[in-house]
Amino acid sequence: MSDETRNDEQLDYDPEPVYIEDDIDDDDDEIEGLNIVLDDGSGKTEDETEKHWFFIHCYSGYEKKVEHALRQRIDSMGMQDQIYDVIIPTEDEIEVKDGKRKTIEKRVFPGYVMVQMQLNEDSWYVVRNTPGVTGFVGMGNDPTPLRPEEVKRIMDRMDSEDKVVKVDYKIGERVRIVGGPFNDFPGTVASIDSDREKVRVMVDFFGRETAVVLSFMEVEKL
Repeated sequence: MSDETRNDEQLDYDPEPVYIEDDIDDDDDEIEGLNIVLDDGSGKTEDETEKHWFFIHCYSGYEKKVEHALRQRIDSMGMQDQIYDVIIPTEDEIEVKDGKRKTIEKRVFPGYVMVQMQLNEDSWYVVRNTPGVTGFVGMGNDPTPLRPEEVKRIMDRMDSEDKVVKVDYKIGERVRIVGGPFNDFPGTVASIDSDREKVRVMVDFFGRETAVVLSFMEVEKL
């Protein structure tokens, strides 16, 4: 068999090269509306992988139980990579009552717990079905994340060394003075200065009403 004949038998395809056009007409009906998305392999969009703080609602007085139950579910269901933190916003409050002063922990938002999480179907299910949780704060079924400035304001309030001072009497109420030269005098509360922890009391002194400024510890409710 000649070399020419052998070459002809082996040539069973079109020897003419085919070139792909470099310039594609954008108006071509076949590619109109085609969007090419590059997958980085993560399987999640940027919004899905971001973590935000959310408020969840529960019955007032059950905040601690909800926090404990949610932390247990996060651990048992292996959700640490999607639900990062659970806190109850609190601040210290100084209560002055019956001449005694004590510090108590006060819930800033009774009936609410804060959760830092990556919002998706799985994390939503874990939080929403935690015993005691009645729902997320938001419109309908769309939880609304807290803005960064809102989170900062709450955290700053929790970390503040300034203490809220609370007394058991109000302006216009009758009280008894339990210290100083007017000890055991009755009077009426005229004003309360929580920043300075001072109270101004109007007392009857020899038939004349006199204003006396006292510390919170020097006054008790009648």
